[in-house]
Amino acid sequence: MRLGDLTPAQRTAAMTLLETAFSASGYRKVTEILRADDAFRDGVGRNGPGGPGGGGRGPGGPPAGGASPPAGGPGGPGGGRPGGPVAFGSDEYSIAFVGQPSTTMPWMLQFGGHHLALNLTFAGARATLAPSLTGTQPASFAFEGRTIRPLGQENDRAFALIASLDETQKTPAIVGYAVPDLVLGPGQDGRTIQPEGIRATALSATQQSMVIDIAREWAGIANDAYAAPRIEEIRGKLAQTYFAWSGPTTPDSAAYFRIQGPTLVIEYAPQRDVDHIHTIYRDPTNDYGSAYTRP
Repeated sequence: MRLGDLTPAQRTAAMTLLETAFSASGYRKVTEILRADDAFRDGVGRNGPGGPGGGGRGPGGPPAGGASPPAGGPGGPGGGRPGGPVAFGSDEYSIAFVGQPSTTMPWMLQFGGHHLALNLTFAGARATLAPSLTGTQPASFAFEGRTIRPLGQENDRAFALIASLDETQKTPAIVGYAVPDLVLGPGQDGRTIQPEGIRATALSATQQSMVIDIAREWAGIANDAYAAPRIEEIRGKLAQTYFAWSGPTTPDSAAYFRIQGPTLVIEYAPQRDVDHIHTIYRDPTNDYGSAYTRP
C-alpha cells in the first residue's frame, strides 16, 4: 500500500504500526530518511554525483522495494508507479504484509521506497530485520530549524573507530582498493565473500565495544525486544568478526566500511560523495527469516 494512497486515518495507523515495530531510535531514523526523500524531491542534494536518480536497489529475494529506478529492494515497492516516471518523497513509500500476521507462524512486515527497504520477519517471539537497506540523499538537511543527518551516527561511530586504531591495527583494517558501492547489496541474496580487514580479537576492549555500537545502528532499528537478543548474538560472535575500511580516514570523507561475522554483514557505501549513502544489513544465516522455517 502506497502511503500517498492511504486516507489520513490509514496513514496514521500505518505509521503507528511502524512506531511499534521499531525502537524509538529506529523509528526516528526511518522518518528522517523519509524527510530526506522529501528534501530530495524538493531539489536538496540533487547536484552531487548520481544526480536526481541516485538511489540504491535493495536486496533481491521476496518483494522488491527502494531504488532508482524504484523497482527493487527488500522493503516493498519503490517510489513511483510501475511503468511511470521515477517519483520521490514520503508519499511514494509503501507498506506490505507478506503472509498472514500471526503470533505463532512466520510472516513479514515490509516498508520501503527510495533509499529505504526494511524487512521485519516475525516468528512468534523472534524477529529479524535482515536483509534491510538504509540510505539517504541528502545526507544532511535542515528541518524545522534543525540539521538532520539520518545516517549520521553510523558515519560518526565508524570514523571514531578508525581514528582509534594505531598503525599496526590500521594496516590490516584498511583494504588496498576502492569499493564504489555495496558488495552484498541488491540482487546478492545468498552470495558469500571472504572476510577482510582486522579481526575483532586484534582490537582493544574499548574498540570492540565501538564495533558493537556501530552494529547497533542497524540491529537496533527493530523494537528493543527483538534488537537486544540480536545484539547479544553479534557480541557472542565478535571473535569471528572483522572490520574493513576503504578510502580516506579523515572525518567527513567518502569512505566505505564493512563489518562481517558469521551471522552479520554490514556495509556503508557513499556514492562518490558524502551526500549520497547506501547501506546494507544482512544475516547470511537468517535473511528473510529463513532460519525460522528451516526444518
